[in-house]
Amino acid sequence: MIELRQVSKDFGSGSQQVHAVRDVSLSIAKGEIFGIIGFSGAGKSTLVRCMNLLERPTAGTVTVDGQELTALPARELRQARKKIGMIFQHFNLMPSRTVFGNVAYPLRGSGLSKQEIREKVQRLLDLVEIGDKAGAYPRQLSGGQKQRVAIARALANDPSVLLCDEATSALDPQTTKSILHLLRQLNETMGITVVVITHEMAVVKEICGRVAVMEGGRVAEEGEVFSIFAAPKEPITQSFIRTTSNLQKIEELIAQDSPIARLRPGELIVRLTYVERNPAEPIISEASLRYGVVLNIIFADIEIIQGAPIGGTVAIIGGEREKVTAAVAYMIERNVGVEVLKDARDAV
Repeated sequence: MIELRQVSKDFGSGSQQVHAVRDVSLSIAKGEIFGIIGFSGAGKSTLVRCMNLLERPTAGTVTVDGQELTALPARELRQARKKIGMIFQHFNLMPSRTVFGNVAYPLRGSGLSKQEIREKVQRLLDLVEIGDKAGAYPRQLSGGQKQRVAIARALANDPSVLLCDEATSALDPQTTKSILHLLRQLNETMGITVVVITHEMAVVKEICGRVAVMEGGRVAEEGEVFSIFAAPKEPITQSFIRTTSNLQKIEELIAQDSPIARLRPGELIVRLTYVERNPAEPIISEASLRYGVVLNIIFADIEIIQGAPIGGTVAIIGGEREKVTAAVAYMIERNVGVEVLKDARDAV
């Protein structure tokens, strides 16, 4: 559905030139929910604006639904752009128009009669579950309701693609969840390809199938969300994962010499991470029973991503030195990531 080939975007010139996007190539399939994530200044918002040519790339090509947008004359580009809906962090609603007026605005010049526009707008408002707000003004709405209006407006021209630029960043967690649920629903029922730009890993985990991680205008890493979370390869991705997991807290506890992280001779603290889609085998309890070691779980952080459990635990393993070493080797053999954080085996 969306094909970017060696897309770059520069701003300014000479010593003032900024390379916002550098040589990015991406393929996003029809009907996919694709995430683009990065810290502030990574180039992700510029990249998404290149997808509908709100920003014309300095180099490279953009093809959407078989049309090379970068090669279209202005008039044809305007027509093609109607099939690419966009929603923004701050909603971009017109305060002087009602909810109805905001959603109807893109339908000017569509050839629809007033009655057809009225029926279509009401249908869209019902679809996003604010059918009773047609006569209200944006100032009378909550943040979540404003974003629902923005989504209805973006759907007015029956787009095949919906670009979401930090669409949930201004919303509280509960409202964010409801908006993401709505986007998934639209994707499933209408087959719309959704591109989600965000700096929040929680959003990617909740809704996306694949994700590209951006840094310095480039795509640093790309893949299925499960694979990216299970085994991040690049430092930037590892940094993002750390911001979403409680498993990193153990380093602070060790540094603070917390009683939780103090070891007796022969013990070690390990961080265990699960990197397979179906870790059905009770590996931790099996290791404990098989090798006669004591395995004390300090805390865990497990969640479901793409229908499979992912995450891990932090535990203290104690017992005879050889048995502890064998238990660790057994878990590694079973594709559990084992990171030894503190080791008192030599103190036996």
